[in-house]
Order: sequence, then C-alpha cells, then structure tokens
Amino acid sequence: MPYDDIIAAATGDPDSFWSAAAGELAWTRRWDHVLDATGHPSGRWFAGGQINTCYNALDRPIDAGRGASPALIYNSAMTGAREIYAYSALRERVARLAGARVAAGIGRGDRVVIYMPMVPEAVIGMLACARIGAVHSVVFGGFAPAELAARIDDARPKIVLSASCGLEPGRIVAYKPLLDRALALAKHPVPLRVFLQREQGPATLGQAGELDWQSFEAGGEMVGCTPVAATDPLYILYTSGTTGRPKGVVRDNGGHAVALHWSMQALYGIDPGDVYWAASDIGWVVGHSYIVYAPLLRGATTVLYEGKPVGTPDAAAFWRVVAEHRVKVLFTAPTAMRAIKREDPGLQLAAGFDLSSLQALFLAGERCDPDTLQWAGEALKVPVIDHWWQTETGWALTGNPRGLGLLPVKPGSAGRPMPGWRLDVVDDSGQSMPRGDVGKIVCQLPLGPGALTTLWNDEQRFRKDYLDPVPGCYLTGDAGTIDADGDVFVMTRIDDVINVAGHRLTTGSIEEVLASHPAVAECAVVGRRDELKGEVPFGFVCLKLRPGEPAPDNVVDELVQLVRERIGPVAVFKAAIVVPRLPKTRSGKVLRRTLRQIVNGEAWETPATIDDPAVLDDIARALGAAV
Repeated sequence: MPYDDIIAAATGDPDSFWSAAAGELAWTRRWDHVLDATGHPSGRWFAGGQINTCYNALDRPIDAGRGASPALIYNSAMTGAREIYAYSALRERVARLAGARVAAGIGRGDRVVIYMPMVPEAVIGMLACARIGAVHSVVFGGFAPAELAARIDDARPKIVLSASCGLEPGRIVAYKPLLDRALALAKHPVPLRVFLQREQGPATLGQAGELDWQSFEAGGEMVGCTPVAATDPLYILYTSGTTGRPKGVVRDNGGHAVALHWSMQALYGIDPGDVYWAASDIGWVVGHSYIVYAPLLRGATTVLYEGKPVGTPDAAAFWRVVAEHRVKVLFTAPTAMRAIKREDPGLQLAAGFDLSSLQALFLAGERCDPDTLQWAGEALKVPVIDHWWQTETGWALTGNPRGLGLLPVKPGSAGRPMPGWRLDVVDDSGQSMPRGDVGKIVCQLPLGPGALTTLWNDEQRFRKDYLDPVPGCYLTGDAGTIDADGDVFVMTRIDDVINVAGHRLTTGSIEEVLASHPAVAECAVVGRRDELKGEVPFGFVCLKLRPGEPAPDNVVDELVQLVRERIGPVAVFKAAIVVPRLPKTRSGKVLRRTLRQIVNGEAWETPATIDDPAVLDDIARALGAAV
C-alpha cells in the first residue's frame, strides 16, 4: 500500500489500522480497546490485552520454523570474536537466565539494571527480563558512578547484571570498581550483582551478593513466558534532563511490539531472514528498539557490534561487517558517516569489500547535513535515508518508508510522518504556523503506539515537560519546518534557535552551509551573547586534514563569506574556530549545550554522557587562545 494510502488509513481509522498490525503478533488475551484515550492524555494502546514481548521475539519465530536460523550475530572489533546464535540457541540461554532470576525471587514488575558492554549476554539479559515480566533498565557500561547511582535509586532494582570490564580502543575499562562506587553512593541497596567475567580484565568477586554469570545462568531451569498486560512497562530508559536529574522514559509492551514489528517491514524493508545492523549501543534507544527487539520480532538476523566506525582498526570497520555478514540494511548515526568521510573521503578503504548485499543506509541520532547524505549515497550507490526520532518516541516520527516504496529523498529533510504521529509546527504561543515557517515541532495527542507512556515515578514531570507547554500536544523539543509536500525538516533543538536582532535563525541552517565547504569534515554552531544583536552565531569547525597538516589560513574567512552568500547578512556569522574534534555523547550527538556554555563564559560541567572528556578542555583552551 503506498505511503499516502497508509497515512490515510492510519489517520481515518486508527483502530482498524493498528488492530490489523497487532494481529500479526501473538497475544495471550486480545485487547479490549486498540486505543484507550480516556484515562490519560497520551493514551494507552491495546488496553486489556495480554502479551509477552520475548515470546514474540523468540518463541514465535521458532514456532514459524526459524529455530535454526541466525537470530544474533556478535562481531567484536575489539577482541576478534565472532559468534552466531540461532533462534533456538538464543531462546535456550534467555530461558535459562530467566529461570535463574525466578529462582532468585525476581518476577513480574521487578526492576533489573543492566550495566554491560556490547556483548551477547547484555541482549540475553534484556530478553530474559521480558520473558518473566521484569522491567529492565540498561545503563551504559562504564557510565560514571554518580549517574549510575542516581538510576539505581530511581529504579530500585533487585539485581544488577554487569561485566568485569568493557573494551575501548587502547584501554580496558574495569566495571566492578565503578559499580562498587555507585552502590556506595546509592541509597537503595541491591542485594544481588551478577558479573560476566571477560578474560581481558577479570574482576575479583567475593563480597556478599556477588555471583559469577556463568554459574548463575547454568543453575537456572528454563522457564516459559509470563503474560503481562499490554500496558505494563517493558523497560525504563533514562535520558538526561535539563535539571540534571535523569528522566526515566517508560515503554509499554503492547504498543511497543506492534509499532516496532510494523516498522521493520514498512520503514526499513526487512523481511524474515534478512540481516539488519543497527550500529548503535544497547544503552541508547536505538539499541533497545533496533538491535534487540524489532529485528527479532520480524524474524530477521540482528548484528551486535563491539567497536567504532573508525580506529578499530580503521575507517573500513563498517564495510568489513557489512561484507562479512551480508548486511541488507545498515542504520547508524550521521556522525559515524562524517567520521568515515573525514578519514576516507573517497571511500577507498571500502573498495576491497563486497558491499553488494547493502540495499539502504538509514541515519538518525542527530540531523544529517545534506552534504554528508549526498556523499554517502554517491559513495555507496544505495538510498541514504535520514529519519527522525527520540528516546521518548521509541521509533521514527518521520522517515522514508522503504518497504512501501521510497518517496523522493530531499537532502536536509527527515522525511514524512509515520503512522500514529500527527505533526505540526507552532509558534511560542502554541499557534500553528504556515508551511515553510520555522517553529516548535509538536505531535498532536494521543501519541502513537510505541511512545513513552510516562516517566518512571514522575507523572507530574512527564506532563510538565512534554504535555503542558502546548495544550493538546506533545512537545518534541525540536525546532524546524514542514514544507508544502509534508516533508519535515528538523533543524535544531528549541534551545538552539538563536535570536539575532529579532530574526530567529536555526543553528542547523548555518551548519548546513558550513558543512558544504569542501574542507569541512563536521561542524557545530551555537549562539553567543552579543550586547547589540542579542545573540550571534559562533562556529566550531573540524577540517579534513592529514595528521600534522596545518589548517589553511583563510578557511574561516571563506566560511563567513559562504554563510553571507547562502543565508545573507542577517545571520551575522563572523566568528568560528578550527578544532580537532567536537565533543560528543557516546551515541555521536554533539554537546551543543556545553559548547554554548563555554563560548558564553558560563560555568560548565563535563556531561556524564560524553565520549571523551578531554575534548572539552581542548576546546576551552582553543577558544581562549582565539579570543
């Protein structure tokens, strides 16, 4: 069914549309209401229904004859390990670990914190929670103790699953000392801690409540799936809040499973048996949705990769994985493509690999500049599709539905709304704006299936942050525009819209111009306070330079002139500095808020999510030298 017909069906009769989608999954009890919009402003999907997400992700494909088919491929660039788990083998390990949890007194509704690297046991741990109705909360392995402690105190888990260490390029990160410190800081005691021992950095166990993973799992009896209410929580995923207190996004079982299963075919064009790779981390929502759950719900093969796009060992790392495992669709962040482009602009390192299996590249995580999108498409000779979603939404608000027949790709656009998401652009008073005008992007209530249902133990904050600012809508926090064709252009976060002498400009529009310069690898623009104009844009630019090569003397002047030509004098873009790297989160998002604080001389702290803290100090020094 073409995109326009799909949207018409989902908008005109959402109950019938989503009922048909839900009917492709296995339910213990059919729902009473497809959407119950009476009890909560954001709605409740498949109320009255009972389902088990793990059953649909493992047992249902096995029942359909896929028991011997690959479910999970583990590829570690850090250790050289390659492991392939068939659906039946993965279910056995999941069921046994679930049984060990049950024997330890953990059951439906209990919370389990997972603090692990990118290893198969992390996925097994998540699915084992879903199997018995426990609620998992995954925290990045190696996350700072204070941040981990805050999540432990909020989720109040009965058990923490961890590993002895994680592996980063050039170093081993011992997890147990970090977890021990977090438990010392936390008010909530965790009686049971289970550690996966890795040979690269074993941990010394022996304190009360500390167990070895292998013996813990081996002692469990295989258990079946526990039916849970469709509206019961599947997981809590914490995202940083503006107050510094993390927000625990709650995802339900029913709407989540239905939306993800539908998206795998309609959006990504994936069928049972296809190999799908989301090059992310299980600590992020992409890892939850498209490493663990969605591919397995579809009966596909998912790739779990431990490594980086560059440096493990080089900029051909992704192409090695694609060729080795015959990946059909790759999903990664724009920053990964920019990193590869910076080190291998001609994609010469990819020439030695057979990439004929790759049919599409999907990008998300932050806005993809048109130059990077076009470069990737020309280099890989496949459609490159930017799409937009958030931790809170769980899957794409907008995209280009490959499974329904691709729409024309517009560089700079994140595509058109997916079913269930009715988007609008509003001004500061909440009034709809004309097509093409820049404003706050909102989603009309009730929210589509798969979206967050609340914040863990904080319904008041959920309403205050997301629902109250624009009555009748969910505030996405992003700014942009919708054009006459309905294509959505997400330009920046609302906080990054700058007011230059009364003119509202998005930093994303300026970054788009800077990124088009042939010498620029990546960039970021933030607002800098100005006594006359109020705010003016300030740029941070990384160049395509060989090691030891100096930056061209005139590149900043050329960038200033380029912005003047493309946007006009109204942008008042007059200042930028060249930096070797941009500060990013572990998912590749540029830390623009921190850059804004630094450039305005404000007090700033190193965010817990940063990939490399030393980058901020380098930038602060470079900025001081430039001033």
